[in-house]
Amino acid sequence: MALVSTTIVASPSYHYELLFPVARSWCRPRSRGSARLAVLARAGTTGVARARMGSSREEAVAEPGGLSYEVESLIDRLSNLPPRGSIARCLDTARHRLTLLDFAAVYREFSRRGDWQRSLRLFKYMQRQSWCRPDEHIHAIVIGVLGRQGPALLDKCLEVFHDLPSESRTALSYTSLIAAYARNALHEEARELLDQMKAAGVAPTAATYNTVLAACARATDPPVPFDMLLGLFAEMRHDPSPSVRPDLTTYNTLLAAAAVRSLSDQSEMLLRTMLEAGVLPDTASYRHIVDAFASAGNLSRVAELFAEMSATGHTPDPYAYLGLMEAHTRVGATAEAVAVLRQMQADGCAPTAATYRVLLDLYGRQGRFDGVRELFREMRTSVPPDTATYNVLLRVFGDGGFFKEVVELFHDMLHTGVEPDIDTCENVMVACGRGGLHEDAREVLDYITREGMVPTAKAYTGLVEALGHAAMYEDAYVAFNMMTEIGSLPTIETYNSLANVFAKGGLFQEAEAIFSRMTNNAAIQKDKNSFDVLIEAYCQGAQLDDAVKAYMEMRKSRFNPDERSLEGVLNAYCIAGVIDESKEQFEELQSVVTVPSIIAYCMMLSLYARNDR
Repeated sequence: MALVSTTIVASPSYHYELLFPVARSWCRPRSRGSARLAVLARAGTTGVARARMGSSREEAVAEPGGLSYEVESLIDRLSNLPPRGSIARCLDTARHRLTLLDFAAVYREFSRRGDWQRSLRLFKYMQRQSWCRPDEHIHAIVIGVLGRQGPALLDKCLEVFHDLPSESRTALSYTSLIAAYARNALHEEARELLDQMKAAGVAPTAATYNTVLAACARATDPPVPFDMLLGLFAEMRHDPSPSVRPDLTTYNTLLAAAAVRSLSDQSEMLLRTMLEAGVLPDTASYRHIVDAFASAGNLSRVAELFAEMSATGHTPDPYAYLGLMEAHTRVGATAEAVAVLRQMQADGCAPTAATYRVLLDLYGRQGRFDGVRELFREMRTSVPPDTATYNVLLRVFGDGGFFKEVVELFHDMLHTGVEPDIDTCENVMVACGRGGLHEDAREVLDYITREGMVPTAKAYTGLVEALGHAAMYEDAYVAFNMMTEIGSLPTIETYNSLANVFAKGGLFQEAEAIFSRMTNNAAIQKDKNSFDVLIEAYCQGAQLDDAVKAYMEMRKSRFNPDERSLEGVLNAYCIAGVIDESKEQFEELQSVVTVPSIIAYCMMLSLYARNDR
């Protein structure tokens, strides 16, 4: 979470997105911030709140991009300036054409780059000049730039702050300094600065409080009690100034803190309070509420809250129901997730494609493919499926072994005008590969190239695997070479798939050549699947000793054999007719899997029959 929201602020005249970007770390070591604050207190910071900046300045500073030629030229000259170069010479040609707004744009660019050294050098130059002496806005920007560099530069932040006359300090400069401390996890010092700000007669804004709240909420060593956060919240609510009234950022900060602490009751209280205050929750608000109740193990209460909100005319948005549904799916609660969909429909909130996607994926992971089909039919009557929805369906049915259905879905997608992306094509190619649908795989590959997309390694791997199922060795090798020619680098899965094509036909020398090319040319080391392929290639090619050697090499490489590996070696022993080794291997297989496959039993039966046992 950002230290201070960039979307909703108490006063548009303060450019918070510029001063307080996302914190880099909340886990930095604590520095001696209290000593610095003591210096600030002794300095006798006094002053009164000044009028806000004019709207013209707001627009000029807040407008992204669109830098003038003079500003861009100055940024280039300063960027190329050597460490001991003269800033004065950089500004000689344009000193009468630059305004403080132009300098603010320069500082914004340096802030984006994290170039605090040039920012500080330019600031010190401006301090010595009468024509461009920094105003409060420039001071605030520079404090923000320095504050993002860690606790080591907080002293310099104070120096910049002290350069501003006491009577010129407003909520903007104080908030920027508070943000510098808060950004470095110094929440106690940030709170002390807030108190000093009030003592100096400078009225805080909601953004000032939000900054302190965020710092306290993020504190972990030790964590700040939630009651202390509520104390700050109470100060905001009871402040007579409209500019201090809690906003969406305030509530989201508190809701996030409650979620981390599993405080579901406090989350409910905050939700009711924000609705009474006329502050509408957003997606982040609902997510924090769901997280709080999920941590407390009481997700059913969230559904009740949503129903109460709907009854009072505050129907949650689709993302609120989506967050609740996702919380149920994370624990595999299918019935509860479906109940959220039905409640959503009953509350008059139309489900979105994302809502259905969550349930489609959940059904697919549970192997409930009839449920996937039924839910998809229901979805089509109310919500047009999008590309992401089809991608979920293609992956679900591909993992379930419904390879023909994957191809049919792809054609249905094209027929309805939904444009596939590269993920769509990859899912179809993978399914074609597993199902041996080489003709369909070729068609999808043609579609990829025809639409101007670059086939990925995953797509070619599917084609190679599909050709392998049809024992089309030459075509598989041609597809592999075509892949490398267009610049799509093969992955270890591609090499394994191509080697597996030759392994099934007993072409062990070709499989060896593929893996030699993989290790020598591509610098990719064999994984467990590579060894499994080699074992199968040697067994199919009647190279039984080599199969056992490959198995021993796999064990030396610290790969744990699985059912496929053990069955491959068992096959080698059974073909060789060695009963003792076969029996030992079968027992090891039983220790790995509770019930060996029927193929393993058939191999042992064949061995005993051939030896009259």
